[in-house]
Amino acid sequence: MLKTQRSLAWVAVTVAVASTGVAVWAQLQDLGNTAGGRSPVIGLRLALYAVGAVGVIFVAFAYFRLAGQVTSIARQLASATSGASHEVTLEGTDELSMAVNACVADRETTLRQYCGELDELRLQVRLAERQKRHTEAIIYSLRDAVVVIDDQDRLVVANEPAARLFGFGTVEACGGPVAQVCGDKHRDFVEFLHQSAQSGVEGTRREMEFVLADQPHVFDTIVSCVYEGQKVSGVVAVLHDITREKEVSQMKNDFVSHVSHELKTPLASITAYSEMLVDGEAGDEATRKEFYEIIQNQAQRLNRLIEDILNISRIESGLIKVSKEPVSLAILIEQQMSMIQKYAEEKNITVSRQTPIIFDQVHADKDMLSQVIVNLLSNAIKYTPSGGAVRIATEVDEAAGRVKVSVTDTGVGIPEEELGHLFGKFYRVAANNKHAKGTGLGLNLVKQIVEKVHNGHVFVTSKVGVGSTFGFELPLAATEMATA
Repeated sequence: MLKTQRSLAWVAVTVAVASTGVAVWAQLQDLGNTAGGRSPVIGLRLALYAVGAVGVIFVAFAYFRLAGQVTSIARQLASATSGASHEVTLEGTDELSMAVNACVADRETTLRQYCGELDELRLQVRLAERQKRHTEAIIYSLRDAVVVIDDQDRLVVANEPAARLFGFGTVEACGGPVAQVCGDKHRDFVEFLHQSAQSGVEGTRREMEFVLADQPHVFDTIVSCVYEGQKVSGVVAVLHDITREKEVSQMKNDFVSHVSHELKTPLASITAYSEMLVDGEAGDEATRKEFYEIIQNQAQRLNRLIEDILNISRIESGLIKVSKEPVSLAILIEQQMSMIQKYAEEKNITVSRQTPIIFDQVHADKDMLSQVIVNLLSNAIKYTPSGGAVRIATEVDEAAGRVKVSVTDTGVGIPEEELGHLFGKFYRVAANNKHAKGTGLGLNLVKQIVEKVHNGHVFVTSKVGVGSTFGFELPLAATEMATA
């Protein structure tokens, strides 16, 4: 633009000079043609034309010089805005130069200040974004369900456990009303969020029940308000599944209750008959002998109960001492049958076994495995009516490298719906309590010894009124040693 103005100034000078020359030439022609030679009017015209031409030339020269100075200012301003620091100077115009320099310096300082503030804001934005991503990563990595809503009851954040619990998608659900997202079946939870937000309490705790995978689960729900200054800007809810903890706590309570009951029963008998002996109520030797036998049997029962509890506890904690060696199941079964033969004869029950299998050795703790066989045989005899039969058999599967032992009776049988609970601690079939007494620890001990100590498997089949079959499978010694 400035180059164009300078060109126009040169054109103006040229036109002025040419116009003056043409005017002078025309006047000279008029002067030559005029009679009398010289004319004062023509001389005056020549003088005026000369003065006008000189004025135009002076104005054009001044305009040309000003255009050069403005061009210099523009160049220095462009250099200042590009980052270089230059002092703007004008030749011959000191006041204008000082004003322009002061303005440029002020704008340059302001520009640098704005650039610094912009860089700081960019850094703060990057830090905030990084902190947000870190916080979201922590929330999404939690196993507990986390739900965050704002002051308009809109869902802001929800991790995967929360999505599974309430049945929504984490992406499409965010931004929607929490009541709509959670649905009517979780109305109690939504109401809990609203109450916490209205009360403004920092933390509220409540146990709530939800259905997860078609099973009821108990969650420890903690809701806290989020504040911005003095105003509640949102609510955070953390839901921790405590179903397993509740079950374990109930199991502990049941265990203590069962143990207390089972310990009190023999102790009460021992105490009662001891007091009768001390008080002299047993007047003859036969009565005293009967009391002694009752006390002895109850003491043995108490001892067995304590031993079973201790053995189960040792196995579960891994503190029991195990001494494994090659053991023949045929020999072990023969030894245990001789021990319970008298008990079977007292109830008029026949106990039989199949022809012993030669290659049925297992790598096991002999004492523990003997206890397993005794428990299964005694249970079969206990729940079999007089005149029944009990049969123990072994079966070897060389291809699978396993041996199976089964004890079959013709007893009262067990309802099908209760088969899955038989190996639990202190569990007894209610319908069979009248047939025999027990602690409910024998089968649990069998399960612990077979599965936890010997890497085996227990099984049971039964039909009410027909009988039951209890048994276990163990790996053959050759197979186990080859694998090891």
